Amino acid sequence: MSQPNQLLLIGVPGTELDSATAARLRKLQPGGFILFGRNIESASQLRKLVDDLRDLSPVEPVITIDQEGGRVSRLRLIGHEPPSAQQLREKDDADLIRRHGDLTGRLLRLFGFNLDLCPVLDISFDDEADNSLKGRCWGKSVGETLDKAELFRAGMADHGILSCGKHFPGYTFAGLDPHHDLPRIDRTRAELDATELAVFRHFADKVDSMMIGHAHYPCFDAEKNPASLSTAVIRDCLRGDLGFEGLVMTDDLDMGAILNTFSWDETIRRSVNAGNDFVMICHRLEAAEDALRTLESMKAPELDPALENLDRFKQRLAPPQTFSIAAHQALDLEVRQLRIDTLGEQAADEQSPENAARSPVEDY
Repeated sequence: MSQPNQLLLIGVPGTELDSATAARLRKLQPGGFILFGRNIESASQLRKLVDDLRDLSPVEPVITIDQEGGRVSRLRLIGHEPPSAQQLREKDDADLIRRHGDLTGRLLRLFGFNLDLCPVLDISFDDEADNSLKGRCWGKSVGETLDKAELFRAGMADHGILSCGKHFPGYTFAGLDPHHDLPRIDRTRAELDATELAVFRHFADKVDSMMIGHAHYPCFDAEKNPASLSTAVIRDCLRGDLGFEGLVMTDDLDMGAILNTFSWDETIRRSVNAGNDFVMICHRLEAAEDALRTLESMKAPELDPALENLDRFKQRLAPPQTFSIAAHQALDLEVRQLRIDTLGEQAADEQSPENAARSPVEDY
C-alpha cells in the first residue's frame, strides 16, 4: 500500500500550471491540493486550474479551499462575499444559515472542489478577542455552536462537499498567532470537556475530517508540544475518547509555530506518528519535496494506517459539475441576495468584495 506521497496536502504557487510547476507536481503526486487567493484570478481560470490539477494524477486528488463566509472566503475575489458566521449567528435565522451552506456547496462543486475546510467549531467566548477567529465562530455557547454549525455543514453536504471541523481541540483561548509563534492554552481537561470538546464530540460522527490546530495544551502534554504533533491529542483524545473515524489533518505546517519548534524532518515524522492522515504544506513546494523524502524513509507500519484512512476518504469524493460562466453568475447573484437578507441592502453593498479590507487570515 505504500504511497507516502498521498499523505501530502499542498499549496500551489500561482493561477496556472507552467510546465516546470506541472512537472514538479507530477513527480510529487500529492494526495491533495489546497488553493488560496493567490490562485484565483477569474471564474474560468479557477476551474481550469482545478481541472489541470486533477489531470496530474491517476489517483483522484482532494481539492480543497477555505470558504467559510466573511473575510475567510477565497471566492470573494471573483464574486460577492457571503455573510460571516457571526453575521448569520446574530441574525439568528436558521433558513439563512442553511442557504449559506447550500450556496457554498453548489459553488464549490461548480469549481471542482470536493472538500471545504470548515465549519469552524471553536466557540466565541469573546467576539472582540484579538485573535484569528474574529467573526468566524458559529456560537457563543456549546448549544448555539452545535445548532448553527450543523445547519451550515448539512447544507454543504447536500451537494457532495465534504467538511472539516477545526481547530481541534479548541483554539479560542490562544493568545498568540500561530503563523509566528506557538500559543500556549492553559485550559484544564475538565474545562475543555465541558465546552470546546463538547462541540467536537458532538460533531465526531458528522464532519468528514478534522483539522488539528497549532497550540500547546499542557493538560495533554507537559512538554512543549503542538497539538498537531501530539499523540495524546490525536490518537488518545480525538480517536480514542471521541471515537472519530474520519480523516485527520494538520493545520499548515509552514507556520512559525511549527518551524520554530522542531526540525522539518522531525515535524513530518511526528505528524504521521501522532495520528495525522494528511500533512498540510501550503506555501513552499521545496518543503513538500523535503517532506516526501522523509515520508519515503519511514516504515510501512507507520504510514499504512494513514493511507488506509485517506483511501476511505477518497472513495467519497464527488466529481465536479459542468462549469459555465452563466452558472457562476447565477450563483453569485444568490450570494448577494443572501447578503442583503442577512445584513440589509446598504450594509451588503458597503461590505462588498471591492470595498472590504483584506486580512492575514484571508490571504493565509
